[in-house]
Amino acid sequence: MAAAAAAAVGGPQPPQPELPAAGLALDKAATAAHLKAALSRPDNRAGAEELQALLERVLSAERPLAAAADGEEAGGGGGGPGAAEEEALEWCKCLLAGGGGYEEFCAAVRAYDPAALCGLVWTANFVAYRCRTCGISPCMSLCAECFHQGDHTGHDFNMFRSQAGGACDCGDSNVMRESGFCRRHQIKSSSNIPCVPKDLLMMSEFVLPRFIFCLIQYLREGYNEPAADVPSEKDLSKVLQLLEPQISFLEDLTKMGGAMRSVLTQVLTNQQNYKDLTSGLGENTCAKKSHEKYLIALKSSGLTYPEDKLVYGIQEPSAGTSTLAVQGFAGATGTLGQLDSSDEEDQDGSQGLGKRKRVKLSSSTKDQSIMDVLKHKSFLEELLFWTIKYEFPQKMVTFLLNMLPDQEYKVAFTKTFVQHYAFIMKTLKKSHESDTMSNRIVHISVQLFSNEELARQVTEECQLLDIMVTVLLYMMESCLIKSELQDEENSLHVVVNCGEALLKNNTYWPLVSDFINILSHQSVAKKFLEDHGLLVTWMNFVSFFQGMNLNKRELNEHVEFESQTYYAAFAAELEACAQPMWGLLSHCKVRETQEYTRNVVRYCLEALQDWFDAINFVDEPAPNQVTFHLPLHRYYAMFLSKAVKCQELDLDSVLPDQEMLMKLMIHPLQIQASLAEIHSNMWVRNGLQIKGQAMTYVQSHFCNSMIDPDIYLLQVCASRLDPDYFISSVFERFKVVDLLTMASQHQNTVLDAEHERSMLEGALTFLVILLSLRLHLGMSDDEILRAEMVAQLCMNDRTHSSLIHHIPENPNPKSGIIPGSYSFESVLSAVADFKAPVFEPGGSMQQGMYTPKAEVWDQEFDPVMVILRTVYRRDVQSAMDRYTAFLKQNGKFPGNPWPPYKKRTPLHPSYKGLMRLLHCKTLHIVLFTLLYKILMDHQNLSEHVLCMVLYLIELGLENSADEEADEEASVCGPERCHDSWFPGSNLVANMRHFINYVRVRVPETAPEVKRDSPASTSSDSLGSLQNSGTAQVFSLVAERRKKFQEIINRSSNEANQVVRPKTSSKWSAPGSAPQLTTAILEIKESILSLLIKLHHKLSGKQNSYYPPWLDDIEILIQPEIPKYSHGDGITAVERILLKAALQSRMNKRIIEEICRKVTPPVPPRKVTAAEKKTLDKEERRQKARERQQKLLAEFASRQKSFMETAMDVDSPENDIPMEITTAEPQVSEAVYDCVICGQSGPSSEDRPTGLVVLLQASSVLGQCRDNTEPKKLPITEEEQIYPWDTCAAVHDVRLSLLQRYFKDSSCLLAVSIGWEGGVYVQTCGHTLHIDCHKSYMESLRNDQVLQGFSVDKGEFTCPLCRQFANSVLPCYPGSNMENNLWQRPSNKSLQDLIKEVEELQGRPGAFPVSFSSETNLSKEMESVMKDIKNTTQKKYRDYSKTPGSPDNDFLFMYSVARTNLELELIHRGGNLCSGGASTAGKRSCLNQLFHVLALHMRLYSIDSDFNPWRKLTQLEEMNSQLGNEEQQPEVPILYHDVTSLLLIQILMMPQPLRKDHFTCIVKVLFALLYTQALVALSVKCNEEDRSAWKHTGALKKNTCDAEKSYKVLLSFVISELSKGKLYHEEGAQECAMVSPIAWSSESMEKYLQDFCLPFLRITSLLQHHLFGEDLPSCQEEEEFSVLSSCLGLLPTFYQTEHPFISASCLDWPVPAFDIIAQWCSEINSFTERHAEQGKALLIQESRWKLPHLLQLPENYNTIFQYYHRKTCSVCTKVPKDPAVCLVCGTFVCLKGLCCKQQSYCECVLHSQNCGAGTGIFLLVNASVIIIIRGHRFCLWGSVYLDAHGEEDRDLRRGKPLYICKERYKVLEQQWISHTFDHINKRWGPHYNGL
Repeated sequence: MAAAAAAAVGGPQPPQPELPAAGLALDKAATAAHLKAALSRPDNRAGAEELQALLERVLSAERPLAAAADGEEAGGGGGGPGAAEEEALEWCKCLLAGGGGYEEFCAAVRAYDPAALCGLVWTANFVAYRCRTCGISPCMSLCAECFHQGDHTGHDFNMFRSQAGGACDCGDSNVMRESGFCRRHQIKSSSNIPCVPKDLLMMSEFVLPRFIFCLIQYLREGYNEPAADVPSEKDLSKVLQLLEPQISFLEDLTKMGGAMRSVLTQVLTNQQNYKDLTSGLGENTCAKKSHEKYLIALKSSGLTYPEDKLVYGIQEPSAGTSTLAVQGFAGATGTLGQLDSSDEEDQDGSQGLGKRKRVKLSSSTKDQSIMDVLKHKSFLEELLFWTIKYEFPQKMVTFLLNMLPDQEYKVAFTKTFVQHYAFIMKTLKKSHESDTMSNRIVHISVQLFSNEELARQVTEECQLLDIMVTVLLYMMESCLIKSELQDEENSLHVVVNCGEALLKNNTYWPLVSDFINILSHQSVAKKFLEDHGLLVTWMNFVSFFQGMNLNKRELNEHVEFESQTYYAAFAAELEACAQPMWGLLSHCKVRETQEYTRNVVRYCLEALQDWFDAINFVDEPAPNQVTFHLPLHRYYAMFLSKAVKCQELDLDSVLPDQEMLMKLMIHPLQIQASLAEIHSNMWVRNGLQIKGQAMTYVQSHFCNSMIDPDIYLLQVCASRLDPDYFISSVFERFKVVDLLTMASQHQNTVLDAEHERSMLEGALTFLVILLSLRLHLGMSDDEILRAEMVAQLCMNDRTHSSLIHHIPENPNPKSGIIPGSYSFESVLSAVADFKAPVFEPGGSMQQGMYTPKAEVWDQEFDPVMVILRTVYRRDVQSAMDRYTAFLKQNGKFPGNPWPPYKKRTPLHPSYKGLMRLLHCKTLHIVLFTLLYKILMDHQNLSEHVLCMVLYLIELGLENSADEEADEEASVCGPERCHDSWFPGSNLVANMRHFINYVRVRVPETAPEVKRDSPASTSSDSLGSLQNSGTAQVFSLVAERRKKFQEIINRSSNEANQVVRPKTSSKWSAPGSAPQLTTAILEIKESILSLLIKLHHKLSGKQNSYYPPWLDDIEILIQPEIPKYSHGDGITAVERILLKAALQSRMNKRIIEEICRKVTPPVPPRKVTAAEKKTLDKEERRQKARERQQKLLAEFASRQKSFMETAMDVDSPENDIPMEITTAEPQVSEAVYDCVICGQSGPSSEDRPTGLVVLLQASSVLGQCRDNTEPKKLPITEEEQIYPWDTCAAVHDVRLSLLQRYFKDSSCLLAVSIGWEGGVYVQTCGHTLHIDCHKSYMESLRNDQVLQGFSVDKGEFTCPLCRQFANSVLPCYPGSNMENNLWQRPSNKSLQDLIKEVEELQGRPGAFPVSFSSETNLSKEMESVMKDIKNTTQKKYRDYSKTPGSPDNDFLFMYSVARTNLELELIHRGGNLCSGGASTAGKRSCLNQLFHVLALHMRLYSIDSDFNPWRKLTQLEEMNSQLGNEEQQPEVPILYHDVTSLLLIQILMMPQPLRKDHFTCIVKVLFALLYTQALVALSVKCNEEDRSAWKHTGALKKNTCDAEKSYKVLLSFVISELSKGKLYHEEGAQECAMVSPIAWSSESMEKYLQDFCLPFLRITSLLQHHLFGEDLPSCQEEEEFSVLSSCLGLLPTFYQTEHPFISASCLDWPVPAFDIIAQWCSEINSFTERHAEQGKALLIQESRWKLPHLLQLPENYNTIFQYYHRKTCSVCTKVPKDPAVCLVCGTFVCLKGLCCKQQSYCECVLHSQNCGAGTGIFLLVNASVIIIIRGHRFCLWGSVYLDAHGEEDRDLRRGKPLYICKERYKVLEQQWISHTFDHINKRWGPHYNGL
């Protein structure tokens, strides 16, 4: 052997697949054993060489790929490329096992597995569990097995479908608490496992290095650098396919447990091995070639191999430094140039820019080599390199992860992964399958970085943070563009381009998510926060997002193309900026971490300053631009907030100077103003997407990373800047400065009139939010959570999951406030009540909801919070409506209340300055002006404005400084223009300050001008009016400029030149505007007087305000009066006046004075007329509204009463009886209303009326079973459901048995079909003319907007009630008078009636309607019959042996009648005890249906010889029997189904039927039925009983009423049947079956009654429908006697007898004993030939119970665990969407193409076979139920709810689900009553694809 091997090595060419015969013949096992022995010797060099030689030969990498590359031509030769590889694998297995069996070897190694960790690796879509109670890392996950084996009762866990794949963490105490470990991994087993014997794994250590090297060579060979930039995925996947067996082999090795893993670890990480094998030195050409390919691959990846130092000038790292710390780095710029050219060709236009930026960046990052140096020192490193190169093939990933339980490997692999991080990023960017690749990357990295210990180690040893930050920076650099914010031409700022694939497809998320993951570890985050260089780089990275996705307002036409990039921008800011920020913040919780905050804040401010410089920002933002992305501002804000809240830092120590604050506030303020503009429809030309941005900005996932920090930052700025400056900036930004004038007309240069009002509302609302929000200003976390929850609940009642969804959680998972956590649940139970799910019979399924408690509405409803958190404006309205309803309900306030004023949490001392806004003159002037304008009814003001003005005044009073202390102080300083308005800045004092005159600038057209022109007083006379208030609010802007200038001057002088020119140009009004002149208004009001006049105006009465303290001095002492807490504007004014009076005695006095001057306010004359007009208008509107309300209410009530009749299946009370049954007797003909044309009239032959009906095939009856124990859904392999005991199966068997022995045509009259696939007819009770219906259908056909039904199949909705229907059943023209005649009892004897019946049946076509003439009516009858036939499938109609025989149709028609009667019986609960006419009865169409069926039955006249009626009523001569020996006999009459006979007899009679004929037929059939009961009874008992009864009865045979005594009849039956072989027992086993009960006379009587009852019930129902008689109600035990007397079977005098005897109902048409003898003889002659079948065919007593769906288990998990991995019996695969039929338990593949048959998918097929077109399926993976009805389907909902009463569709939340019995009952009820079509609204076509 050795010689052969040596020869092979010697040859330069490795051998071809055809090995020499000798080589093949050698036994592998023997060789392996020999080698193992050789290696075990102490001196094993020879053995080692021999093995090497063998491996060289076996594992040569040349052949397979060469063959593959040549297009597999070689495939013909040596069994294709696969053969050689299989051979190689066989060798490896043999060698590993050292000559033994491979299986035994595996088992032996497994025995040494210290199973401390589970480590099971799974791929995407696997179902795993996550328990938050046990997890230390938020990424913790468990496989199902470990989860169920551990104890997690009461924990917060959920099941989830893995997105990217993962691994089980059971046993890893770094990631989860040990208490959660499962039983297998709780044992810390290393001690009790014996040591691995050396020789067991010895061979592995020799063989595996070669094997892995071989694999690497394959990978090198297979990789061809793609020519273009498109890697040929085909080639790559081909190579991977070839390698599948090898990688699987490695994977199997990892599964052998710890012992083998440690060998593999040694092999993979051993540097010497790697060097020896892969250096490419030596004479082996193959190895050389492969090494060259490897170098090429490295180069092409833009990476260098450190040996090529000449090119790059990078020194070889010394052994001491880590692989990556290549510090000596000479040619930085050179390298950069290299990188640029290789990797960034796509940067065409902005390349120069990119380069410049890049150079700057790279000098600041530590180390260029991070990006482009790789040196591989071990197999593991190169394997990972190729794994990345091949874009992470799943198998490789799984192999690498399977090794992780080995600790040594874990560390080595993590380091290797980090080393390749930059390369991963590059590959990811180029990849075409970036989604799949992202998932695979995260699959690996989440396993490595979730472990804090490991992350810390790698951070310290491998510069993990540097690498991550640098890699992210480089990644984003590839898609930068120039920012157009502010100064488009000269901007130096670059931002990411959101349209690039990198952002649009979220390609960056794996890297970002790793970064977030490692920042969640305290030790790593601390390193980050301490490292200044890193912080600088990171702020650099964040600034790429600052100002991205800029929106420019379109002013002329609508944008052509609405870009959808905004979502990419929001996602990027949230993931790449905000989440790392939250991660860092979570480590800044205590005082000791102050330093970190200072660092972040410092570099953040530097970055912001750079940004302002880069965009050339001075003081005015560019108009009509907005960006929602200011991550730098938000970083700054959040760290400030944290510093004050948790670290006790002094706020001022981290704030910049005033100038910087002024700059900082501009952009966030711009966003707030733009929000108002967007809501005012000023941005409509930008399309819908701009609304989308405004919504996303405040949406729950984004708000606490976007709007909250922005508002907080504005609050901080406001608290530190000059309040007058701030207020005037706000009004200027919102463009409403011009509106704030006392004049009644003004001119706005920047805003259209129609937007003014909503912008003013926006500005005031913003101020209210700014001043009253306390989220970051002093609220604790629990208070915040409570406020958020209250706001959400006030908008709408919410389910638990939607609450969790809507409440902004702290995005960092370690923050502690996790939804579902303790605090969440406790707050929820404090503020809300749970409303359990309810059901309306015709309505939608409700979910369990939470609704606010009454005291929450009373005290905690906070409109400000609601406004802040609403995405849609309608939610604010909804909250107010609910608040109004609450007040009305509790009698607190009857009218329309205003939003209540809510007390605020006290401010944190650092932010006290914020309240100065409320005490600045600018705001007071604005408030004064607005109050005045509202009082004077100027245009564009609304109640909302007033509401906000009052709110601000109230806020000012609540937060006023101490009693007017600062009034004197404010006088100092230069005389300011505002001082002429108000003396001081305290609101309390300014409220009482009277303002007499105001000078305004007005357009010349304004009324004020005309009024003032005559009194052209000279200017000095004006001066004497000391308070002329010459500076009106128009000076807001000038004021702001002045302030700004002062501040700027303070800080720098040169800025002066920049600002001045701007101001002048910007604010000169455009020349086109009309000239402004100055006018002077006489005002003479103060804020207090305005408020009092407003009170008069609001209440509509003069002098309505009376100071309450004059009556009740108490009020001033305890002012918190509930009376004032809820109410409208009047209440608000009263509350404010009271507060003002409390704050100062002066105010109190002034209020009293004003009230004494009872002068009514004098508005200008003109306005009153206008006011009157508006009032009239209002009144008219009000009246119109009331009228409309009234109409609507009326309409609604009509609709409601209508819906009740239409929808409801089981509440007979509220039903309006339909016209059909309630025509008065004196009218001769029934009158019908057509719901289309509205005319009433009888149905006639040429214009027939029809009932709107729905025909559907139904197999509900077939699902009845004979035992009460419900079938359970199988949830283990043992449980199975067999359909043998269903009604359908039993009837099927019976029919085929009959057909074996008897004549076919006779068989088809002896049974009913329709148990499966029977046609059920139901109506909504509305009628229409058939011609009207046809035109209605035409109009539907032309109207293409149809929902869910197909007109071509004749489907439509009832024009009146919209109930689904598909046919029209003609009403038979007939008079009611006739009916009454027919119902009169006649005194004819039974014999006469029998003759009449026979004659009537014999006359064909004895119909009032002559059938020869083709009338419209008969045509319609025919077409409806065709519809009925087509409703069900052919297999449910054709039972005859000769297809197409008329007997088939005959059988089908009377079975339709049977199906409908039986179903009605089931709807009534299976018996008629309740009596009365059920709802179904009133809306029943059986009468009409009978006419149609009878008409068609009469076409097939039965040959009079075969008419069963003869056999029932006449005795035959014996000889007639002999004639038909040669052909099959007819079915013996005792084998006939009596109910079927009844229907045949009745449908054969001419219609309408006479009552006495009906009774006659029933009597005759009852006699037969009774005889059948006796026969069945006689077979049931044993031989002794029979002989005993035979004797006792025979004695009484000659008594007078022998024919009515069951004992006599029974004895006669027994003696007759004893003549045949019916009673012959087949040996002893028969005896065992016969029940050993001793029959008493009571039990026999009960048996006979039970036998006859089903027939009596059906007959009574039929009588009820044909003759309209009501059904009596009764107790269950007397049902028999009541029904039999109601049917006229029981003579009245019998009813009093006490022990009621069923036989007394008998009325024999011919002598009983003769006819019984005749019937029995038929059976005897049959049993002569087929004794064993004789018994089986006897009619048994009916034992069917009501149909039910399968019983489901309590907990959904039992279903899920069993079915979601179950294989399909048809295609033996695990279905992607498994489903279970809830009727029969069959397991099917939903939408599975695997099980498709003739274009029908499996569910649709099953619905046809199991339910004749109705299927009810539970979708296992979604927990929902779908209904298939014919060609449509709908999602019904779920019957499993979680602990909070809500569904979990698609198991997204994965919480435990429990059966909801009420819902399941509703589902079953809809199934039984066939009302799916009416109750479920959302139907769609399934195109057979389910």
